[in-house]
Amino acid sequence: MGVNWKAFKDQISYYNSFVLVSHIRPDCDALGSELGMAEVLRTVGKTVRIINAHRTPEALQFLDPAGNIEVLGDDVDPEDIATDCLMILDTSAWAQLGDMGDVIRSSRADKIVIDHHVGEDDLNATMYKDYQAEATGHLVVQAADALGVPLTRSMSVPLFTAIATDTGWFRFGSVTAETYRTIARLIDAGVVPCEVYGDLYERDSLGRVRLRGLVLSRTKAEIDGTLMHTYVEKEDFEAMGAAPNDTEDAINLTLKVKGAQAAVIFVGQLRGGFKLSFRSQGEMDCNEVAQQFGGGGHKAAAGAFVEGTLDEVQGRVLPVVREAMRVALGQA
Repeated sequence: MGVNWKAFKDQISYYNSFVLVSHIRPDCDALGSELGMAEVLRTVGKTVRIINAHRTPEALQFLDPAGNIEVLGDDVDPEDIATDCLMILDTSAWAQLGDMGDVIRSSRADKIVIDHHVGEDDLNATMYKDYQAEATGHLVVQAADALGVPLTRSMSVPLFTAIATDTGWFRFGSVTAETYRTIARLIDAGVVPCEVYGDLYERDSLGRVRLRGLVLSRTKAEIDGTLMHTYVEKEDFEAMGAAPNDTEDAINLTLKVKGAQAAVIFVGQLRGGFKLSFRSQGEMDCNEVAQQFGGGGHKAAAGAFVEGTLDEVQGRVLPVVREAMRVALGQA
């Protein structure tokens, strides 16, 4: 079911100031949606700040050349955040908001959520969600249309990047004809796809390349080669000269193996525990698997976080993934 954009337009008219928020470990859909929405709202005369719990990864800073995104605790203190409306983009889960979750809970400001992920917590917010949308960035384009805001190059670059990355550069099954029509509009507004691709994928550090080699060397195949899994421990980042965000998209490399239908990567976090990323290009539902560990997402891609050592986390997670894979293959 699509978003009621008339209701959204009416609600936006009530407020003069906004703070935009997205999830921890922000990716391109989170950042692109925030930056695009910020410009949309400024165009209709609103005052806008973007404040995240985590700093923008160095590899994605090209999306915010003016440095508009603030970081809680580094650039702004919780008591200094005052606004009419808190708008949460690309997540509906308390666990994904990090320290900004406490700010949202304590704020008397109205809350709005714009998201495309299945499942949600009670954020005491008005929800504008479309589970069929391939990216929150696409919803921001629709919001611009609802508010009568023409697309500009500066808003279109982050929105193009949001959609392109959340569809695996248009490889995922979530891509529709409407996706390409929207992308065409963003290109008409000034996006140069080869430049975005270059900024994303042709600026790797040597440490990132080494880390990906390590990830691939650890890849294991199970269930007749249909399930792939690998891992990164937190000590590997320093050993390889890599950054934590250098694991982004690494899981998709394992799906290039012939016959692979699903994959999971365990990524050690500097503060402990493991971030899990699930991918499927078959019948296994990643969202259903991730929800068993307090996470979520979509059928083709989902994530979660689990405390424990590598052995403990793998011991909990892999049996669940194996069972889901066997069910998907009709072997259960």
